[in-house]
Amino acid sequence: MLKLNYKIIFHFLGLLLLFNGGFMLLSSLVSYFYSDGVTLQIFFAGLFTIIVGIVTMLITAKHRKEMNKREGYIVVAFGWIIMSLSGTLPYVLTGSISNFTNAFFETMSGYTTTGASILNDIEIIPKGILFWRSTTHWIGGMGIIVLAVAILPLLGIGGMQLFAAEAPGPSGDKLHPRITDTAKRLWLIYFGYTAAETLLLKLAGMSFFDAINHSMATLSTGGFSTKNASVAYWNHQPVIQYIIILFMFLAGSNFVLSYFAFKGKVQKIIHDEEFKLYFKFIAVFTIIAAFVIYFQADVSKSSINHPMVWGKGESVFRHALFQVLTVITTTGFISADYTLWTPFLLVFFFGLMFLGGSAGSTAGGVKVVRHLILIKNGFLEFKRTLHPSAIVPVRYNNKAINRFIVFNVLAFFILYMLSFIIGALVFSMFNIDFISAIGLSASSLGNIGPALGDFGPVNNYSALPALAKWWSSFLMLIGRLELFTVLILFTPFFWRNR
Repeated sequence: MLKLNYKIIFHFLGLLLLFNGGFMLLSSLVSYFYSDGVTLQIFFAGLFTIIVGIVTMLITAKHRKEMNKREGYIVVAFGWIIMSLSGTLPYVLTGSISNFTNAFFETMSGYTTTGASILNDIEIIPKGILFWRSTTHWIGGMGIIVLAVAILPLLGIGGMQLFAAEAPGPSGDKLHPRITDTAKRLWLIYFGYTAAETLLLKLAGMSFFDAINHSMATLSTGGFSTKNASVAYWNHQPVIQYIIILFMFLAGSNFVLSYFAFKGKVQKIIHDEEFKLYFKFIAVFTIIAAFVIYFQADVSKSSINHPMVWGKGESVFRHALFQVLTVITTTGFISADYTLWTPFLLVFFFGLMFLGGSAGSTAGGVKVVRHLILIKNGFLEFKRTLHPSAIVPVRYNNKAINRFIVFNVLAFFILYMLSFIIGALVFSMFNIDFISAIGLSASSLGNIGPALGDFGPVNNYSALPALAKWWSSFLMLIGRLELFTVLILFTPFFWRNR
């Protein structure tokens, strides 16, 4: 094993700081436009971050332009941490979140697209800070690493190692042979969807500021809102919620399929097994939720701001579809407090926290394709039991899957469930009750946002003890980076030079 190329690692981290500082400067312009009184603080936060980035890049300018898998994993994991640490500066310097632990939690929640917040009154926060808050999970949504990969040729570095470590899900689909062009196309689709949703939300009645913030939150499946009541603030405007529903669905589907759709290759979408299962999951779970809500729950007691505009049937369907989508895609918006509906639906939505969106989407969680492979492999075990000598491979999209991929999926699922159990156990050590502890663990690991119990949809994470916030931040990080990318750094053999 080659010796670690530390200079290329720090050079790339410096590049990430440049990106982060640039987005802070953009947020300072928003602050200046709205005259919210914190323009200079955000500007200096951005300037300081850029200077540190430039200095780091200059010091490591003479580096070996090779990056293997080990360096790729280090850059991805530490890149997320460095981005989150520097991302606290606008909060701390403006006094919006003066406590460093809270500021780091909010920032990590943004970059990992979790959407969990410690802010008790979002609507009094300066607009420049709210924009920065939304920007953090818009950056994290597709992955700041993938964004940076698009410009790696300028440094003379190939980015395949980074994309392999960062690209969500086990899917290896590429849009173009060159990984940099793949990253550019993914970001173009991502940006286009964000612009389209912003326009539609503005036309539907949102202010431009609310529209762009909620668009960034939707496409990143992040869930940060500019309102204390989240999307429930617009319960009296169903059109707004249906627009968000549409883009949550798109954000939770594979972005590669969106590219195929724009190229007119609709057959690739129709025949994609993961997309079909993703659609069926949403349809079936929405019907179940709507049926239970209609006959057993009182939507008006769990909703905010005039829930029934077009009649009970429409309201029930909208809330069911919205909440199913927001949990499956791990967006974390709320239109109602689903924990007040029925005990069945409480357990139902808790179960959905382990589903996740599609591979190649901005959603967190286990991912639909992994569930599909697990289900198929489970059924094939019956055949293998009856015919032990037969070679029966798992097939996906009519192609036999390499057994090592199946092993990887099985290992991921076991590791995910172990992480969930350990996560809940650690939360319980802080005297957090059982329901709240398992909800916090599932929500943090799956990057969902709203949890259960004391940290449900209408509450936030401000009451968490300081150490519990750091633990939650760690779960967010390993969940967002698909477990292996971070946890492999804790293995002794990873750091051995041979």
